[in-house]
Amino acid sequence: MCGIVGCVLKEGKVAPILFDSISKLEYRGYDSIGIACADEDKINLKKDSGKIAEVDAKLDLCDLEGKYGIAHVRWATHGDPSKINSHPHLNGDGTIAVVHNGIIENYLSIKEELEGEGYQFVSDTDTEVIPHLIDKYMKTGLDLTQSVRKVIGVIEGAYALAAISSAEPNRIVATRKDSPLIVGIGDSEFFVASDYPAILKYTNNIAFLEKGEIVILDEDGVKFLDENDQEMTKEIEVIEWSPEMAEKGGYDHFMIKEINEQSTAIKNTLNEKDKVKEIVDEVKGTINRVVFVACGTSYHASLTGKYLIESLVGIPTEVLLASEFKYSAKALNDKTLVIFISQSGETADTLKALDVANETSKTLAIVNVRGSSATRRADYVIQTQAGPEIGVAATKTYVSQLVAIYLFSALLGEDHELLKRLEKVPDYIEEVLQKRDEIKEISKKYKRDKDAFFIGRGFSYPIALEGALKLKEISYIHAEGYAAGELKHGPIALIDRNIPVVVVIPPGQDHKKIMSNLQEVKARGADVLGIGAVGDEDLISESDDTFLINCDVDDIIAPLVYIVPLQLLSYHVSVIRELDPDKPKNLAKCVTVE
Repeated sequence: MCGIVGCVLKEGKVAPILFDSISKLEYRGYDSIGIACADEDKINLKKDSGKIAEVDAKLDLCDLEGKYGIAHVRWATHGDPSKINSHPHLNGDGTIAVVHNGIIENYLSIKEELEGEGYQFVSDTDTEVIPHLIDKYMKTGLDLTQSVRKVIGVIEGAYALAAISSAEPNRIVATRKDSPLIVGIGDSEFFVASDYPAILKYTNNIAFLEKGEIVILDEDGVKFLDENDQEMTKEIEVIEWSPEMAEKGGYDHFMIKEINEQSTAIKNTLNEKDKVKEIVDEVKGTINRVVFVACGTSYHASLTGKYLIESLVGIPTEVLLASEFKYSAKALNDKTLVIFISQSGETADTLKALDVANETSKTLAIVNVRGSSATRRADYVIQTQAGPEIGVAATKTYVSQLVAIYLFSALLGEDHELLKRLEKVPDYIEEVLQKRDEIKEISKKYKRDKDAFFIGRGFSYPIALEGALKLKEISYIHAEGYAAGELKHGPIALIDRNIPVVVVIPPGQDHKKIMSNLQEVKARGADVLGIGAVGDEDLISESDDTFLINCDVDDIIAPLVYIVPLQLLSYHVSVIRELDPDKPKNLAKCVTVE
């Protein structure tokens, strides 16, 4: 949720850099934007609700004086999207500005206390308590850094925040707890930001801030303080992602660009095989149970992992939603491997569960973002190699997670044939992408639908769940994914001529059973789109529309390939409905609140 950028320049005007940087974080929130820059003893502020381009057209956000400042894009948690609720937030006399990502859980009691002391609030946000608290402490003689330290001793919850004060020119003070914040070190500019894409254009030298640490940015560089306010040295990592990787590259949207990058993402992640084998060699023989923990799309990848590990290795495997994990935590022991899957490595529910699991069990994180919180907390890490993903709806990070799971499962089960077959998957995906116009044409048929079902069995069931999620995320069509055998236990009551059903039906042991389910919905008037194999005459004859995939893709490999036409279907339906697939309403890329 929300995106933060702060920058201090040795020379020049910082507003254009802040605007450029915060624009790269719009996937983290896009209901409002604001920039505060400081010039001499004055803080200059522009902010409003709306997407970045809309607000900039109205306010000219680059037209702010000052060589240091902070910026913010918002995903609302407290207070509706409005100018007054937009960040940055100020103290009463406008000498302190703050941006914040996260939730201050005890803000109401703090607000009540501050109001009793004469402080006046103008917004509905939890964030506004922070500049007032800083103001309160600075009036006792503390400097900005000392005041921020006092603040984090008072506020509770998850947060990353950055503050400036006109009383301390050319300085930004920032800190974090549970919400991500990185530090970028350039030659003549110094940054804090929520994520890499914001600053890759300016520097790829990154330091990672840990819980309770404070970073001070000024014209001379950066200074890190530990939780006891002792100055410390941080290791600087060089991030290999290029600025171009976070650009659209001629595509209309990031989502379609990232769908087209999936074969490359898979090839790159397959190169992690040796690292995955090292992990397998360490855990093999020491575990008798596996638990996957994830949210959303990563949860669907985990379901595929359950089928793989249980069928290839025979180890009992469960899949738990991260937000529900605590209710099963007491069943963990030192023979359990808990696998956490998160694109960002900063998902709040997942990190909370990871901390609990670390107390009793071996933990493995499958993550796309290097240096993220999950990578630093888990015992073992598999780094997927999808590159930056900007579109809110996960595509290439999803298939990269699947590849990591397939590698782990095949190596654990010593299934060398499956390892060989994985090498062919990028070619299969390229074959699907060659037929993208077929899906585009089919999608026109579904643009006015209000509901849809996606069904599959076995390895196809998670594909159905993910296909339904993609459609509802970016087209706002109510879509449900079901195990095909469950339709007759209730949902089939909803099937009629107004409900299209997408049937995921690769070759394999369940083909006949899924065909029976297809005929059940067909008999009730449903419009059927069959996603199956080239040469499947039964599917062709029974479906209203079909999208056919290379016959060599059987039910076990299907999750990596059959999801691609469903991603394309969702993308094209969204575009035809004149929606923005990169920025679906109410969603954000990195969910850092519980």
